[in-house]
Amino acid sequence: MESAVELLVDQHALVGEGPLWDEEQQVLYWVDILSSKLFIYDPASGENRAIDVGQHVGTVVTRASGGLMLAVRAGFAAFDLETQELTLIANPEADISGNRFNDGKCDPAGRFWAGTMAYENPKDSGSLYRLDTDLSVHRMFGGVAISNGIVWSLDHTTMYYIDTLRKNVRAFDYDNDTGAIANERVAIDVPEEIGMPDGMAIDSEGMLWVAHYGGSCVSRWNPNPAELLEKIDLPVTQVTACAFGGPNLDTLFITSAAQELDAEALAQQPLAGGLFAVKTPYQGVPSFRFGG
Repeated sequence: MESAVELLVDQHALVGEGPLWDEEQQVLYWVDILSSKLFIYDPASGENRAIDVGQHVGTVVTRASGGLMLAVRAGFAAFDLETQELTLIANPEADISGNRFNDGKCDPAGRFWAGTMAYENPKDSGSLYRLDTDLSVHRMFGGVAISNGIVWSLDHTTMYYIDTLRKNVRAFDYDNDTGAIANERVAIDVPEEIGMPDGMAIDSEGMLWVAHYGGSCVSRWNPNPAELLEKIDLPVTQVTACAFGGPNLDTLFITSAAQELDAEALAQQPLAGGLFAVKTPYQGVPSFRFGG
């Protein structure tokens, strides 16, 4: 794809993540996990409002009843944008001090899925959790290294999920009525030369968009059969996540990270940690809101 990549916010985020387009407010939410920051980017004005939520924040979703839901270090939480009050709802890993929540999204039925990872030497101590609309929490599976991108197919029968260190995109049969998953299999094996898979989005054709940490790109895939369709190159190596937004849902917003880059690396990629955008010939799909 030949469209130019535009730098929107020169943020120098340690770990920019979790971009999510709010169709009602026409703004983009995103986070800097290790700086405990929630951002609200308004394309109309160019303003990028920063809010310190008080603890490391892995991802953000909208809530049907108003406000936002976050996955923070201490678990699932509600966030009031007016009062900036964080209300913890459930902490399924209260007994695991070395873990934190990372990426996540809402499913078509309004449940909030998010996973965890270890701060140091992540291998298999994380899990994927599901927060239902009655605020009950369900551990869907463990053995996760770095829980990342998660999306659902257009017909709501398949869930796609990325555990970054597995270097693939997995697929599960998904039951929208119950939130149950089954029949785990590998949908896409990601080539090492384009970096590790991180965050993920889906477009209106059912194609998957994967951000590549260490790979300086976002790729577009047909998951069935697994086929790399095209690639967008970025001026930074640590590309973390992507989301469609804008009035026509045809702008791909892309986050990045500056963590662990030394002075020489930062000199070579001074825009690391920035928020980027590229206009595409494709459209995304509206994000789902938490129904609880």
